[in-house]
Parts: sequence; structure tokens; C-alpha cells
Amino acid sequence: MSIPPTGDRPPEDLTARARIRDAALEQFAARGVKAATLKDIAHAAGVSVGLVQHHFGSKDRLREACDQHVRDTVLGAAGQVQEGAEVNADFLRGMYEASELSVRYLARALVDGSPVAAELFDEGSAGAERFFTDTWPDTFTPGEAKVRERAAVMAAMHLGTIVLHEHLSRRLGIDVLRRPNSGLLGAAMLDVYARMGQWIATQQGDRIRQAVTDVHDEEHPDA
Repeated sequence: MSIPPTGDRPPEDLTARARIRDAALEQFAARGVKAATLKDIAHAAGVSVGLVQHHFGSKDRLREACDQHVRDTVLGAAGQVQEGAEVNADFLRGMYEASELSVRYLARALVDGSPVAAELFDEGSAGAERFFTDTWPDTFTPGEAKVRERAAVMAAMHLGTIVLHEHLSRRLGIDVLRRPNSGLLGAAMLDVYARMGQWIATQQGDRIRQAVTDVHDEEHPDA
């Protein structure tokens, strides 16, 4: 896999430093941080190893730069949504354009473990907690264990589509993380939520929900 053509990027991303960072995102995503080498990254970026070292010093410093870029790109977009930014087609297109390499990097980081992956999961969980308590304050009291549990599971469900992207891509016959396909997962998840909401309100769905609740209450009587 090679990094996307520079013509697809804004002018500020046409620097050697940005090309090296993007190549590192790609190599770390494909091979993992431990297996990827500065030589691999330099070759993918079309520069010398010396230039990589000039800009970043070491592989650890390069990984830190990748983490910071991912933090700014992914968490920055999530923060804009939480702060009330207008979410329309143009907003989503811009977010998808900026985040493909970052999301691929995160897919690997969530499995291998990294500070930015943990931060993303925690921020996603915290955002879900705010969503529950703001939307249904009578059901989800801030600080309640139930809220933390539901929010963490919701974050895991969403990030699971990134971690399992290779299986999704194999099943669907497309690369689900490519920019032209970026809206597919979101659209599918929204439809699943809508249909499951309808189903859980049926008699069968309500019986299953009640059975699961009863088992939980028996196992955790003090919850």
C-alpha cells in the first residue's frame, strides 16, 4: 500500500515532514510500530533515512508525532461535534478526507495498544456518558455505574468496526476504510440502531430485554 497522491491533500500537507508522517502512519498501520523501520518509512515517503532522522530524531519520536496528529484529527473532529458544530454532508466529507490514514493507524493501535488509542476510547466513552445523561436524564444519572457501563460498551461497539475493518472489507468486498466508502459504516450503524430500537419494543424483544435484566440483577443484587 502506498500513501495517497499529494494532489489529494491540502497545501500545508505537501511538506517533507508531512509526507514522512503520513508514510509512518501507513507503515505503522500495516506492520505495527515494532516491525516498521525508519528505512521502510523513508522509502514510502520518497526521502532518505537521514531526512527522517532530521525531522523526527527516532522512531519513538516519529510515533509520538503520529499520535499527536491522530489526536488532533480524530479527537478534534469529535470535539467539534460535541461543541455543537453543524454536522452536514460538507462537514462529514471534510472529516473523512482528513482521517483515512489516522483511522487505519488507530485500527492497529487499538489492537497493539498505544496512548492515543486509550485516549480515544476514554474520550469516546466520556462522550457517550454525556450523551446518555443529557438525552435521558431521568434514566441515566450522572456518575451512576449504569451510565459508565453503557457508555463504555457503546464506545467499544463503535471502535470495534475499526478494529475489525479487514473482516468487514472481506465480507462486503470493498475496503471500508477508503475515503469513498467512509460513510458506509456510519450509515449502516444508524440503520441498525433504528431497526433494533423498533425490534426491542416488540413483545419478543421486550421479553429478551427483561430476561437479560433479570439475570444481571440476580448476579449483581447491589448494583
